[in-house]
Amino acid sequence: MALQFLTGIIVSVINIIIHALATVGVVGLARSAGLQQTSWPRWHLMTVMVGTAAALMVAHTLEIFVWALAYAVVGAAPEGSDLLYFAFVNYTTLGYGDITPVPAWRLTGPMTAMNGILMFGWSTAVLFEVLRKTLEHLSAIGAPGFKPEDRD
Repeated sequence: MALQFLTGIIVSVINIIIHALATVGVVGLARSAGLQQTSWPRWHLMTVMVGTAAALMVAHTLEIFVWALAYAVVGAAPEGSDLLYFAFVNYTTLGYGDITPVPAWRLTGPMTAMNGILMFGWSTAVLFEVLRKTLEHLSAIGAPGFKPEDRD
């Protein structure tokens, strides 16, 4: 059981590092893009948000690949299992149950889910902050439809 926890912690920390790097990058890019002058503020806002969400989805996919690699290294899934599918199901907490870990590694599924929930929550916070800051900037520059007096 200790080896399962250790493996789960190591993979989770790797994923936290990946997510931190992605967050720093996406926030920097969103801040730069969000501060641009624009004559199309609604398209600008949409572009910043779509780019942010897409970058975070790439980070999540990379994190799922890390879990799949870990499953392969430790032999956590039954022989012949689709490890990427198994990692996606666990990470997203979908939980079909059509593939279950081998008994010696049964804690990896819940640890993967715990890591996924944390990363999705983090991404939600990042998306909200990017939206808030971009709207704040559009309001500050007086973009049509984003001025404080337009909200009444």
